[in-house]
This record gives sequence, structure tokens and C-alpha cells, in this order.
Amino acid sequence: MTRFAILALLCCATITGSFAQSKKQKSSKSLNIFTVNKQPVTTEEFIYLYKKNHQNKAEDFTQEKIEEYLNLFINFKLKVDEAKARGYDTTKAFLKEFNQYKEELRKPYLPDSKLTDSLVKLTYDRMKEEVRASHILINVKPDASPEDTLKAYNKIIELRNKIIKGEEFATVAAEYSEDPSARLNQGNLGYFTAMQMVYPFESAAYSTKVGDISMPVRTKFGYHIIYVADRRPARGEVEVSHIMIRTGDNKDNDKAKNTIFDVYDELQAGVKWDDLCRQYSEDPGSKDNGGKLRQFGVGAMSSIPEFERVAFSLSKPGEISDPFQTQYGWHIMKLERKIPLANYDDIAGSLKNRVNRDERVQVSKQALTTKLRKEFQYTEKSAVKTKVLTLADTSLQKGRWKAPVYPNAAKETLFALGSKNYTVKSFLEYAQKNQKINSLTPPKYLEDLYNHFVDANILTLQEEKIMRENPEYTFLLKEYYEGILLFEIMEKEVWNKASEDSVGQHHYYDAHAADYKAGERAKASFYFTASAGVVENLRPLLLAGDDKKIQEFVSQNKLKTESGFYKKEEKTILQKVQWSPGIYSVENNGMYYLAWLKDILPPGIMSFEEARPAVISDYQNYLEKSWIEQLKKKYPVKVNEKGKQYILQNLQQK
Repeated sequence: MTRFAILALLCCATITGSFAQSKKQKSSKSLNIFTVNKQPVTTEEFIYLYKKNHQNKAEDFTQEKIEEYLNLFINFKLKVDEAKARGYDTTKAFLKEFNQYKEELRKPYLPDSKLTDSLVKLTYDRMKEEVRASHILINVKPDASPEDTLKAYNKIIELRNKIIKGEEFATVAAEYSEDPSARLNQGNLGYFTAMQMVYPFESAAYSTKVGDISMPVRTKFGYHIIYVADRRPARGEVEVSHIMIRTGDNKDNDKAKNTIFDVYDELQAGVKWDDLCRQYSEDPGSKDNGGKLRQFGVGAMSSIPEFERVAFSLSKPGEISDPFQTQYGWHIMKLERKIPLANYDDIAGSLKNRVNRDERVQVSKQALTTKLRKEFQYTEKSAVKTKVLTLADTSLQKGRWKAPVYPNAAKETLFALGSKNYTVKSFLEYAQKNQKINSLTPPKYLEDLYNHFVDANILTLQEEKIMRENPEYTFLLKEYYEGILLFEIMEKEVWNKASEDSVGQHHYYDAHAADYKAGERAKASFYFTASAGVVENLRPLLLAGDDKKIQEFVSQNKLKTESGFYKKEEKTILQKVQWSPGIYSVENNGMYYLAWLKDILPPGIMSFEEARPAVISDYQNYLEKSWIEQLKKKYPVKVNEKGKQYILQNLQQK
């Protein structure tokens, strides 16, 4: 298993086990349980880790088990201290890996996590209801000047006042709305539900009472006012099939109408739907699969309102509509199924993915950013910021900007978070290091970098706050920090040495050969596949001993292989063949085997080749034990008896 996979499993276990604890625990001052090289390890850390690693194991809370774990923990800390002494925690590779884990670990503790969860729940609650609304739009670009923005706002307010004074919303929409469709639909959008409109528009519609007109709401299109005509419980989604005869493009509408009614008569006479669909339907995307369309909800077919109306008017699967017309042609529709809104728990995961891709996340994050800046008492030196932004030039667009000389950059404050000041120099260094190729104007991009710099420093302060209020998060970070170091140094000092040092393996085997005894066993290779008759063609190649052709045959026929030393009772296959050297064909549980028993070995000491996997494992243990003894001499360990008694008393109460 890879280091990433093991640490990821560790993360899961900790989050599910420890994150559920109270987030604002205030622990009493902790005792030290031992020191390594005069560096203390607290009883609090030890107790936390012991409980986490022995959940639901009451039998492990004995003095013997706790003292055994204490010895292992001391050895762990010795290895970590050695890794730190070698500077493993300062390398780019380590810092990149640790920061990657750190980013994932802190997510559950950040306001963003709560923000996303609340957005998902809000979106689901809105999906329970459909809103019927009309709107009027006055266009204004997202980056419009203040003058143009004010002009658009005043115009939409003027239109709202007209309606409040008695003019019909539809009339005003048809005359003044800058939504091109308003000339035809008088601004009527029909029914819609959550995730079908841009987020600010959706929020305004859902927060406006039936019969009321909203205040102006700004979206990426401009300013809107919204009239809410009705609300009703959501009708979920439908899946339908249709047969369509096209109109338009100089096609004869009467002929299309007569054809669809002829098809309808044939359906009533019992002719199969799929046959008529293949024969008549002019929808190339669906005619060959019975006219079936993807499921859709209210508002998804708002551009074809008649199609949507008929789809939701059908009540029973298999029910067929009367012929009806849309702008695309004449249709007959069949209901396949109605799909009610799923339970929250069933769709929360997929809905979260949709929410994370939606504009609502960015809108809400902007609000969160404003809130956090207020919480951490952000104050900006506007005059200084203006001077700094004038340093931008076109090299920023290429990601090659070098900050010009700025007098007193190291002393001049750019902004403050509470009592902590951040200098011009610190920002210029950040901007130079983090710039990327972009298409923004240089001053705008430098301002973006400035905002990122502010937010990054707020995140640092927020993490410090999380660590103060959540002891388990601090321990969790430390686990990953030390866990990565442990893997790094164990690979170098034990695992790689043991697996690569063939001379050392042989010396260890020679010194401990008597430990590697085995009963009667076979040296064997197995070749197997689910296809009958294939492996039998391998027999002549095995008899000829042509290794190259054997490998080619195995690869071409995608055979599975296994080789080693096996006792008869270890493999079902061996119990089905003669216990003597030879090549045997056998079937087991739908797999076809060619079992090649190369030799039957008598009871006794295993050869080095046979014992090698066990030798490597034992050699690892030997190397680790020897290394630990060296580390104990290098880094003195001192156990605090009072701290030890404290952890024994605390844990044995469980």
C-alpha cells in the first residue's frame, strides 16, 4: 500500500472518530510522559492517540497493552527526531506533501465547509417548490462603469414604480425589457425550480411573496425585477418518449398534422409504439430507441412550454397523449415514468457536486470573505494600496513581473489584521512568487493578487484559531507531519536496506537457518484462466522449457500466474492433483489450471530462495532493532513516572 493510501486511511479514521468530539474542549495543563533528546511528549497527546488507535477494543486498555504501546511510541518519536535532525522536514518534497494533506485535513473545520453544506441544504429545500415568475431586464455588463451601473439601476427602479402605480407587468415587460424574449412572452418565465436560473435571480424569486415584485437584483446580465405569480410543490422529473413529425422549412403543416393523427390511430389499433417510432419519427436522436428522451424537470423545457405541459399532464406509465403541436412539429408523447424528488440523504452527494460547480458558491464565498475580513479586523491603507497598484506593468500578464524599488517597503504598512501589520515588502514578494500568465489588465491582476494575499493571511490566522479551539486538529496535523517523516526515514534506514541488501540477507539467513523449517511441500507454478482449453496449449512449451515462448503465450492469452513453495493443504488445486512432479490440468470454481509441480521437497530447513520473503521480513526487524538501539544512545529518553501513572490511570478507566 502506498504512503498516500495509508495516510489517507489514517485521516479517515481520525475524522470519523475524533472530529465528532467537542470542538471547543479546554484541556487542563498536560503532564509530560517522556522526553526524547529533552523534547517533551505530553500525556494528552499519548492518550489521544491511544484512544484513537484502540477504538472499540476494550481488551486493549490493560497495563500490559498500554506499556507495550508506550515503548512503540518512544521508538516512533526517536525515528521522527532523527528524520528532523537530517532535515527531512525542510525539503520541497516534504513541504509539498504535508501542505497537500494539511489542506484536506482542515477542510471540515473551515467556514467554507459549513457554507457548502448549508448551500446544499438550501438548494434542496428550494427544489421542493416550483416558482412561476416573470421578469424585466435592463442590461448592464458585470464590469460596467459606476455611471452606467447607476443609469441601469435608476431605469429598472423607474419601471418598478410604473408597475406599482398600476401599469400591467406584462405590458411594461413587452415594451421596456431588454430580454429579447419579452416581446413574445411579456417576461413570463413559467415555472422553474432551484439550479435552473442564475443564483442571484433564483434567490430573489424564492424570497419574494406571491403577488409581489422584488427590488432590483443584479446578475451577470444586468438588473432584473421579478414578479412572482405562483408557487406550488415540486413535481419532480419525468421520462417520456415521443414520435415527432417536423414542420417548418417549407414543410406542409397540414400533411404533418394528418400523418401524426394517422400514427395516433394506428397506436389505438394496437400497432407497437417502437415500430411506429422507427417508421415515422423525424427526431434522429431518438427514433431508433423508441423515441425515449432523457429525464427532465420543470423549467428544463421552458423553451418548449407545450411539450413540458403535456409531459407533466400524463399520470400513468404507458399513457399516450393526444397529438399536439410545438414550434418544432407535431408530437405524440408516451410517459415512461415519473420521478419524485429523492430524499435529501440520497442525493446530497451529487447535489453537492452540482452546487460546487455553480455560481452560488462564488457568490456565497464573496460574502464569507467579507465576513471574515470583518471578524479578523481587516483595515486597509488605501493610499498605500493605490501607490502599490501603480507598480503593475504588462510583464504581469506574462507572469514575469519583478517588483520595482519601493521606498521603505519593509516598514510601510499595507494593511492590518487586528494588531498585526503586513508590509508592502511582504506583498511584493508574494506577488512576484505567485504570479501566473493571465489576460487581465496589469492593475486588475495585481489587485487580485493583493486580495489573495489578504485572504491567505486570514487563512493562517483562522488556522491558528482552529488549533486553539480544536486540540484534535492539532494532534491530527502532527500525526501527518510525523507520519510522512517516519515513512521517509524508514524507507532509507530499514525497508530499502532490507530488500536491496542481498549480502546482508544471506548473512542473516546463514546465522538463523534453523529458524526456517518447513514440512513437505511442492515447488510449483500455476497458470490459469476462465477460458476452457486454453491452458492445455501451454503444456508443450513448459515441457520444452522455452521461457521466452512461455512468457509470450501467457501474455497473448492473458493468463494469470502464480509460483512459489506450497504445502498440500494450502492450495485446493494441489489436493486435486497427484502429489508428485509433473504437469496437471485441473478445473476449480470455473477457472482452468495448468499446475506444474517442479519438485516435492522433504521436511527440513528451507533453502534461501524459499525462505527469502520471511528472511527479508526478519532482517527488517533486525535492522530496525539495531537502529533503535543506536538512536537511544544518540537521543536520551527519559520517562516521567508521574506522567506514566497518569496515563495508566486515565486509560484503564475506559
